[in-house]
Amino acid sequence: MWGDIVIAFLLACMTAYVITPYTIRLAKKIGAVDKPEDERRINNKEMPRLGGLAVISGFIVSTIYLIVIMSIEKSINLFGIENYGIKLLGFLGGIIVLGIVGFIDDVKQIPAIAKLIGQIVAAIIVIMSGIVIEHINIPIFKIEFNEVISIIVTLGWIIGITNAINLSDGLDGLSSGLSLISCISLLIIFATNNSPLIAILLITALAGAIIGFLPFNFNPAKTFIGDTGSNFLGFSLAIISILGVAKTYTAIVLIAPIIVLGLPIFDTLFAIVRRLIKGKSIKAVLSADKGHLHHRIMNKGYTQKQAVLILYGISASFGMFAIILLESGIWKALSFLLMIIAFIAIGYKDVLKLRNDDEQVKIVQDNKKEKS
Repeated sequence: MWGDIVIAFLLACMTAYVITPYTIRLAKKIGAVDKPEDERRINNKEMPRLGGLAVISGFIVSTIYLIVIMSIEKSINLFGIENYGIKLLGFLGGIIVLGIVGFIDDVKQIPAIAKLIGQIVAAIIVIMSGIVIEHINIPIFKIEFNEVISIIVTLGWIIGITNAINLSDGLDGLSSGLSLISCISLLIIFATNNSPLIAILLITALAGAIIGFLPFNFNPAKTFIGDTGSNFLGFSLAIISILGVAKTYTAIVLIAPIIVLGLPIFDTLFAIVRRLIKGKSIKAVLSADKGHLHHRIMNKGYTQKQAVLILYGISASFGMFAIILLESGIWKALSFLLMIIAFIAIGYKDVLKLRNDDEQVKIVQDNKKEKS
């Protein structure tokens, strides 16, 4: 298994890294660039935004290679009881639909409702292939879903996580970094809880593809991941998390993906409530604004890189909490959470002071330049 994991990671990483420069050239050639035309934009120059094609390529190349090799070796049965062959085809079909919609949006810009329809179609393809949430098992009780409820819950989960990652794509390396942290957390959870091998390999390939792309996307970015990439990341995390816990009835394993993805989920729910209150209509939910967590952190005076690192830390804390909760129980997980909160409370003023000192130094340097 570990040899397959290493191959999945390295092949996806190398493929994404090699292809990213080509996506930058393609984006410039066809006009798929992000222009700082409104106040929501953080970038101050035009930026190519087809990096998602490299991430998708890395993931698909790695996955197809492993599936072919493992099928020849007969170490995986694609058409057994679980029928993973059909499920993977459904997954691929959903990726293709989302990729086409995202590509058109990155090049031409399409309405939010059109993107939502694309997400729904992709999710339906996946559900028709047999990837569904059949039950929820929490410490107090277990809920078994009938077919209709199962479809509705799965549809909501896929669309919700897809948009959660998409909405976090506001700073250099933010959505890709948060997705990478989620991948690593889920990989640890899957590998230590007898999750299906296919889910472990898929999450590893996804992590590898992100790492191959991230050097081009972290601040200062050379390219953006775009809607093509951010939709793919959220969609893939949603699908792989279902595959990873599908046959597990351990309560914490089933809620682990929710905890791991807690930051983008919270930001999305907060955005929905905020826009409903502000716009007083369902239509307002689809309207973009500048109230996301990364915007609020930067409004406090932090730089783009500092805001991204802060959100990385919060996301990593969620992931570690889920892992500790799974391995050591609720009390140790809560004690870890309390320590994190205590460190933040103790260090916040010092960090704030350092930031203000940096700002003062910058002001003095700017004044000197003006005088000279």
